[in-house]
Amino acid sequence: MRHVLFVCNHNAGRSQMAHAFFDRFAPDDVRAESAGTQPAKAVWPVVVEVMSEVGIDLSQATPTKLTTEMQLHADWAVTMGCGDACPFVPAVVQEWDIVDPSMLPIEWVREIRDEVEQHVKDLLVEHLNEIRTDRTAHQLRLERLLPAVRDELAAAYSDQQIRTCADRVLTDYDDAAVRGHVMVLAQRRVQDCLAAGGCS
Repeated sequence: MRHVLFVCNHNAGRSQMAHAFFDRFAPDDVRAESAGTQPAKAVWPVVVEVMSEVGIDLSQATPTKLTTEMQLHADWAVTMGCGDACPFVPAVVQEWDIVDPSMLPIEWVREIRDEVEQHVKDLLVEHLNEIRTDRTAHQLRLERLLPAVRDELAAAYSDQQIRTCADRVLTDYDDAAVRGHVMVLAQRRVQDCLAAGGCS
């Protein structure tokens, strides 16, 4: 499973639209998340309205705060107007220059909706294979995991044994829907696997 992260300031307009269109058009092995650097209390009403016009219900969607875990585990990221507050994501980061719809009349918000939809379609046509195969985010997670494992196990196992096992264990967590505790779980599993004779 691969994860694409859509980020804007409030997670109440552009990133919510992108997330919803991605869920509509993307294959099952690629999952979307969206978040805001300063999330609003609710999705903008005008955004809910224009998305309902194309059969997407955002009335129950809740803006989400961008977290370190989201950034660490994103395989691809798209930012929209968050400027200096945009996230650090270890993989590819695209910037979409799309106007914030929060204070605009509905006619303009419809145009923004259609622009976001086209951007999502273009992303899938042009970059889906890269999203599926790029290992940059995985490698960064591996590099963050290794020091703690080495501190515990370097006296008993070679660096290559530790790295091979950590890489294998992390791969098992690529499909995790909730990833906040993945690094802790992975560290324990690496220790257990090595103690049991290695990772197959």
